[in-house]
Amino acid sequence: MSQVTPRKAVVLVSGGMDSAVTIAIAREQGYQVHALSVAYGQRHSAELAASERVSHLLGAVEHKTVQVDLRTIGGSALTADIDVPLDQAGEQGIPVTYVPARNTIMLSIALGWAEVLGSTDIWCGVNAVDYSGYPDCRPAFIEAFEQLANVATKAGVEGAGIRIHAPLMRMSKADIAREGGRLGVDFSETVSCYQADAEGRACGHCDACLLRAQGFKAAGLPDPTRYA
Repeated sequence: MSQVTPRKAVVLVSGGMDSAVTIAIAREQGYQVHALSVAYGQRHSAELAASERVSHLLGAVEHKTVQVDLRTIGGSALTADIDVPLDQAGEQGIPVTYVPARNTIMLSIALGWAEVLGSTDIWCGVNAVDYSGYPDCRPAFIEAFEQLANVATKAGVEGAGIRIHAPLMRMSKADIAREGGRLGVDFSETVSCYQADAEGRACGHCDACLLRAQGFKAAGLPDPTRYA
């Protein structure tokens, strides 16, 4: 009997809980995961180490890190000498932790790699429910990028087309925590904190830490995060 060749997928991986669950969902749906992280000049390397670690733990066939230095343009508390706001989860407006065009850049790199791999599927863990108000985490952005991908690439124009998967888009952080538990994701290996230390320990006070902690609490699950 002939064996079915798994479909290849490029999955963007940040090292946090959302992208870890996204890998697990893609794997459950039968995809061969090629994990992609971007070293864009973020404040710490702990999330990149977590990205590689989590990708392999969840069964990715490979993990690639691409260098793009967004510190050269700055404009964000994650890429410039701007303080990360603390204890302010749920503040109105787009916060200073927003990195200009970050998801557009990351998805563009993922799109290029997908073409090279012969993949028509790109996965990312963006979320529009419990999030920091970033414009590039909303359905309109994902839909627009998918349209762009299908007019800007050989795969889109001559091939089977490109699809952008965002399975967590309408999940709360509690939903994501529960889904990760169902899929066997070890959240203790993930790093979400905007200013984690060299060992990946979280501050417990930035927006990402507060949303993560609230998610585990709302899900009725113990918080496995390692705090400094």
